[in-house]
Amino acid sequence: MPTAIYPGTFDPITYGHIDIAVRASKVFKRVIAVVAVNQSKSPLFTPGERVDMAREALKDLPRIEVIGYSGLIVSCVKEYGASAIIRGLRAMSDFDYEFQMAYTNRNMLESAETVFFMPSAEYTYLNSTLVKQIARHGGDIGAFVPDVVKRRLLEKM
Repeated sequence: MPTAIYPGTFDPITYGHIDIAVRASKVFKRVIAVVAVNQSKSPLFTPGERVDMAREALKDLPRIEVIGYSGLIVSCVKEYGASAIIRGLRAMSDFDYEFQMAYTNRNMLESAETVFFMPSAEYTYLNSTLVKQIARHGGDIGAFVPDVVKRRLLEKM
């Protein structure tokens, strides 16, 4: 069972992200959650803060490790000897973007296969932007993120 890269901004990591990582760890021997730097986004948390939260949230899952990475994901795939890129699909609206990215990555690195996982139904609607909006307005985010993330998010707000 090969190594898989699971890239994302993880700003912050949610139970939806964790669900996908756990699913991937049942298929792959090693899953590397890659906290990516995306120049087109303006994250609330620094890359280091996002790595720390992801590590804390995933610490009890021995087949999953967390790294930060600022280059192309295909470069990360090569560097870590991975054979797959994990992506989560929540709804059809995700598919167009993910389809384009999968083919672009394959064009740059033919051996990089993208594997799509669907989250549990309870996380189908969940994303980091929604969690941040709820937190900004004083809503309870405990059902959406681990305690470490909830605490750090509330501190930021």
